[in-house]
Amino acid sequence: MTHDERKDPRTVVWFSAGAPSAVAAKLTLAKGPCVIAYTDPGSEHPDNERFIQDCEKWFDQEVVRLKGKYNDTWEVWGATKFLVGPTGARCTAELKRKPRFKFQRPDDIQVFGYTVEEEHRAVRFREQNPGVELATPLIEAGLTKSDCLAMVQRAGIKLPKMYELGYEYNNCIGCVKGGMGYWNKIRVDFPEVFDRMAKLERDLGRTVVRDNGVPVYLDELEPNRGNHQTEPSIDCSLLCSLAEEEYLTKENDESR
Repeated sequence: MTHDERKDPRTVVWFSAGAPSAVAAKLTLAKGPCVIAYTDPGSEHPDNERFIQDCEKWFDQEVVRLKGKYNDTWEVWGATKFLVGPTGARCTAELKRKPRFKFQRPDDIQVFGYTVEEEHRAVRFREQNPGVELATPLIEAGLTKSDCLAMVQRAGIKLPKMYELGYEYNNCIGCVKGGMGYWNKIRVDFPEVFDRMAKLERDLGRTVVRDNGVPVYLDELEPNRGNHQTEPSIDCSLLCSLAEEEYLTKENDESR
């Protein structure tokens, strides 16, 4: 179907398997039909599939799963020999942004689960993407992240396991954007992931954490370093940083 044949623009809710995006999808559905899309990075907690299925029952609608050319974050890192740097994380570009760019249409109304605490991010997105119609139902409703967590629980849906373990966001297990405290928490909760990343760092000659700008290999990281609760939040949404958006724009032609 061509653009001219479509009478109305499509509304797409970008679902991240987190509580805010789930509530954003529910609020959007209350206003009319929409597509709920999930870019699957392949490295999230296995409990996420249970959460997605529970949300599908809540939505009374299927969540469209999108995949890139790589199966998971480890495959991206191994193939590109890149972990994280000034341009951001290559895994975000390959596993989230490229599938989104391939799926979206120029006239889509794009819905993101920005909460009222993240209104500045919505403002920045509109400034940097004047051609995209962004909808922010959580901000319009005055909902915080805590509100969204409570709403999901009141709907009878158990929150994703990563929330239960004390992680603020339901990201992949072993995010390359995490700090020393985050990785020391991964060392406790998921020791096999910590060990695998420590080995990969040595194989690539790159590190995922720094101490005052100095690279620190995970196999040299002291277990008491960092504080996960006070470190900056690691949000790996589709629009987690302008730098990564700019990076992918340069690379986008390769995927066409």
